[in-house]
Amino acid sequence: MSTYVYGITAATHSSLPEGMGGVGDPPRKVRILKEGGLAAVVSDAPEGLRAKRRELLAHQTVLAETGAAGCVLPMRFGSVAPDDDSVTRVLAERAGHYEERLRELDGKVEYNIKATHDEEAVLHRVMAENPELRAQAESNRKAGGGSYEQRLQFGEMVAAAVRAREVQDAAELLQALETEAAAVSAGPESTGWLANLSFLVDQDSAETFLAAVQQFRESRPHLEVRAHGPLPPYSFVEPGPSEPAGTTVGGAETGSG
Repeated sequence: MSTYVYGITAATHSSLPEGMGGVGDPPRKVRILKEGGLAAVVSDAPEGLRAKRRELLAHQTVLAETGAAGCVLPMRFGSVAPDDDSVTRVLAERAGHYEERLRELDGKVEYNIKATHDEEAVLHRVMAENPELRAQAESNRKAGGGSYEQRLQFGEMVAAAVRAREVQDAAELLQALETEAAAVSAGPESTGWLANLSFLVDQDSAETFLAAVQQFRESRPHLEVRAHGPLPPYSFVEPGPSEPAGTTVGGAETGSG
C-alpha cells in the first residue's frame, strides 16, 4: 500500500493529529511515522486520487490541525511514497535538513502575492509617462489615424512600454514587501501575472506585512494586487526536493504556485 504524506514535523510535536480522517473516500485514517527526532503525518494513499475540492480541503485540514500547536513542513497535495519504510528512510537520510527547516520556519507563515495590470489604467499610465508615445498618437490623429505602418509601429511602441512597465512594477512590488518578510520565493512565471511572489512572514508581523501590501495597492491604481494567506510555508520547505519520496499525483498543488 502506497503512503500519502501530508507533512513533516518534530517527533515531540504536542498535537499530532493521529486518527483523524485525511484524503480519500472514505477518508483514510491519519497515522504518525516517527524516525529519530522527526515525525511524518501520513495515511494510506487512495487509488485514483484527484485534486478535487474535497481532497484539497482534507489535505489542508490535516496540515492545519498539525500546525495549530507547532511547526510543520507541508508537503504538496498528492505527495505519495511507495510505503511507510520509504518515508522513514528519507526522514533518517535527510534529518539534518528537515530539522534545520523546522527551526527556520517555526512561527512563520507564507503569503502569496500576485499582481497584474488593469489594462485600461496601465495604458493611461504609459501614455502619461512617455512623451514619444503621445507625440506619435497626436501625429497619427492629425493624419486621420495614420497609415497601416504607422498604426502598427504605434501599437508596437505601446506594447513595449507596457512590458517595460510590467518589469518595473514587479521590481517595485518586491522592493516594497521584501523588507517586511524573512524570505521571498518567486513562483512559476505565467502570462496571467506580472508578479507571482511568496513571502515568508513572522506570524506576529502579519498585520504589518498586509498593511504594506495595502499601501502598495493603493499607491498604484493601475495594478491589481491579490494576497493569499496565511498559508503553510510550502515555498520554503526546501532548497532540495520538497517531497520525501515517491511521486506526486493529481496534477495540482495546495501551495502558491
